[in-house]
Amino acid sequence: MTTMTAAAPGTDGRGGLTVADGAVERIAARAITEVDGAGGAASRVLGIAVGGEDLDQGAKVSAHVTGSTTTLDVRLSVKYPLSVRATTEAVREHLISRVGGLSGLTVTRVDITVTALHSEETETRRVR
Repeated sequence: MTTMTAAAPGTDGRGGLTVADGAVERIAARAITEVDGAGGAASRVLGIAVGGEDLDQGAKVSAHVTGSTTTLDVRLSVKYPLSVRATTEAVREHLISRVGGLSGLTVTRVDITVTALHSEETETRRVR
């Protein structure tokens, strides 16, 4: 958790703003659900995927806020047969825009790890 050092425009020095890492993580995780083709991260034990994708839990996001900037580390799945590159670029651009707009922070870096591919069949089986 870090305090933004500069007052926001129009605040006339009325106080500072603190945005916690966890708040940014929740904003980012929610924003990922707004991108078609992105899903939850696969659970892992000792680096090995277990139990398939965790679509109900959503993507896993780690944020590090420094001053008025933040970096994001994202773990998610991509819907098969969509392009992994196109889907992750859409996620990256959406996160930069959405997290920046909602938090007031500048997103300087978004690292994405694709942990699994998911399909309609996988999602249907999980619902039963």
